[in-house]
Amino acid sequence: MDQKKIDRISELTRISRERELTAEEQAERQALRNEYRQAFVGNLSSQLEGITIKQPDGTLINVRDRKKQG
Repeated sequence: MDQKKIDRISELTRISRERELTAEEQAERQALRNEYRQAFVGNLSSQLEGITIKQPDGTLINVRDRKKQG
């Protein structure tokens, strides 16, 4: 998600503190928030899948492989 959209979310939030948002503004803010959440979860999932866990016996298990097993 680009910075311009994040700034727009902040702007709409700032406006909502001053006055009630119109239906269009509320819908826009909700759509932008959903897009932000999806991007956040996607990035976090990618980071977590890149982690390797070292077991007490010294073996290494990739989180991605462990996810497939469970």
